[in-house]
Amino acid sequence: MDNDKPLQPETEDETETELVPQSSAKTLYCEAEPPPTVEKVKPAQENSETDLEIEDNEKFFTTGQKELYLEACKLVGVVPVSYFIRNMEESYVNLNHHGLGPRGTKAIAIALVSNTAVTKLELEDNCIMEEGVLSLVEMLQENYYLQEMNISNNHLGLEGARIISDFFERNSSSIWNLELSGNDFKEESAAPLCQALSTNYRIKKLDLSHNQFSDIGGEQLGQMLAINVGLTSLDLSWNNFHTRGAVALCNGLRGNVTLTKLDLSMNGLGNEGAVALGEVLRLNSCLVYLDVGSNDIGNEGASKISKGLESNESLRVLKLFLNPISMDGAILLILAIKRNPKSRMEELDISNYADQHKITVMDFFKSLNPTGTMKMSVDEFQKVMIEQTKVPLNQYQVREVIKKLDEKTGMVNFRHALSLTVPHGNAAITLLSK
Repeated sequence: MDNDKPLQPETEDETETELVPQSSAKTLYCEAEPPPTVEKVKPAQENSETDLEIEDNEKFFTTGQKELYLEACKLVGVVPVSYFIRNMEESYVNLNHHGLGPRGTKAIAIALVSNTAVTKLELEDNCIMEEGVLSLVEMLQENYYLQEMNISNNHLGLEGARIISDFFERNSSSIWNLELSGNDFKEESAAPLCQALSTNYRIKKLDLSHNQFSDIGGEQLGQMLAINVGLTSLDLSWNNFHTRGAVALCNGLRGNVTLTKLDLSMNGLGNEGAVALGEVLRLNSCLVYLDVGSNDIGNEGASKISKGLESNESLRVLKLFLNPISMDGAILLILAIKRNPKSRMEELDISNYADQHKITVMDFFKSLNPTGTMKMSVDEFQKVMIEQTKVPLNQYQVREVIKKLDEKTGMVNFRHALSLTVPHGNAAITLLSK
């Protein structure tokens, strides 16, 4: 499309929008002085104090949001996004994977300065870089209606982290859900982000997954968590935390009083990190959801975590999938929950484990059958499941297992046990998976 030519309306319905009064910066910030009613003429667009201002002092926009966006596109030299034009008065706008770049993002930001409709904005994978995030931050200085923003996978790097941190340190935004996954944040990006989060109390949900934070970043994040009073959900999965970073994170969590959901999956906490995690579970009374899947935690780590579970009164979901925990480690975790009368555990996921030196998932079931086959009668299976000691289950739990494996022919088939969830009191414990 030639950027010098005005964009033609996409539908006939869009050609007469001038007759309906719409929001402008003046109506947003001067509510005590409503604009005069003039037929087919809009109130003049008030100047902005940021560089998102349309740079033509002699030209005022007498129309609505659509026309403002089209003028912004002409100003920065980009092709307008038709989806945005159609949905800019909706509460949710998804512009993921639109190839906006920094200039396209600036045009979107200009249009959103006075927008009162959009509360959730998705801009993932648009290569907006530092210039684009600067435009968004300047827009947020004026727009107090936007509450959720996803700018993941946009190559923001250290400079982008600094721009974001400088803005959110002021606590002047209505954003409470911020997604920053996959933005090339390395160790040096942790310091400015954590400095902002140490004083910010508005952001409740933060996604920093798929970045490159390691032990130094873990120390910075741990210090932040010790004093932060806003975050309730934090995603740190797919980073590079190891023992040192894990211990620092856990030290910060001990006294944290607001965080209820933490995702640390796909890192490298190991058994030493699990020791610190067990202490967190013993002392922290806020965490409800904890994911430490795929962290190289073995039976030794499971033992330390189980110590924390014996006295924990808040955790409802614990995910330990893809860790090298054998049947012995699984039993320790289950018994710890059983011994805790105040446990609120609803889901314990220790799926995808197998003790290579003792017994595999399928071998466990086959060992229950004297013939060594994958099928046996329901009556025989019920009897041997109650008598076996590798996985302690009561009669109710055995009946639930039978429901999963029963072929409705009087026989159970162990092949149905590729994913098996066993009820344990009020908890659903995922024990076995391929």
